[in-house]
Amino acid sequence: MMQDRRNARILGIFYILAAVTSIIAVVLYGPVLSEHWQGAVANGSETKVLIGVLNDLLLVVTAVGTAVMLFPYVRHWNEHIALGYLCFRFMEAVFIAIGVVSILGLLQLSSYNEAANLTGKTNLEPIGLLLQTIYRWTAMLGPNFMLGINTSLYSYLLYRTGYVPKPLAIFGMATAVMVFIAGLLQMFGVIGTYSTVKGLMALPVGVYEMSLAVWLIAKGFNKENLAKSRVETAS
Repeated sequence: MMQDRRNARILGIFYILAAVTSIIAVVLYGPVLSEHWQGAVANGSETKVLIGVLNDLLLVVTAVGTAVMLFPYVRHWNEHIALGYLCFRFMEAVFIAIGVVSILGLLQLSSYNEAANLTGKTNLEPIGLLLQTIYRWTAMLGPNFMLGINTSLYSYLLYRTGYVPKPLAIFGMATAVMVFIAGLLQMFGVIGTYSTVKGLMALPVGVYEMSLAVWLIAKGFNKENLAKSRVETAS
């Protein structure tokens, strides 16, 4: 039981770190995602962007960490759904990592831009736009589609197992649907990448993860339901 309590705290901390690092990374990527990305290095923004990259790498670690820490518990009720959650959480981390590579590519192109002649700068322009596009697609496919799917799966498992209060798990499933729909609307051009509407649709899933994190740190998993799940699995 002490180990379960400790694991719940670690899981909660991972969720908090994931939320914080994702926000910091997006804010710090501004110089290379703007129309004037070519001057990011010349303007002294290289360190700022690299700090954003470190935050995104930490986000990848926390995404994998939440999957690894939660899977042994939710698998007791339905291992197939739990494996689905694990895979989609890993896919979210993969898309985030691809986005990081795109950001590093933009930063490298920005450094080349300073030494290039007019023709060279013209040739770098389409490559930079391509890398920006790749980043925006990965940001949609990872923290929207994959996040929506894996959040709905693990929230459903938490609801069925009763490890956390059921209203909290239901709230999680609702927010997962919202962030998934936000990704769909962005894909079809109905809303912009950084539009207010998308922000409002994606915000609830962040509130849910923070609420879940606080609950896990303060209360942990429901001991009775956890013991019951283990008995049923053993039998």
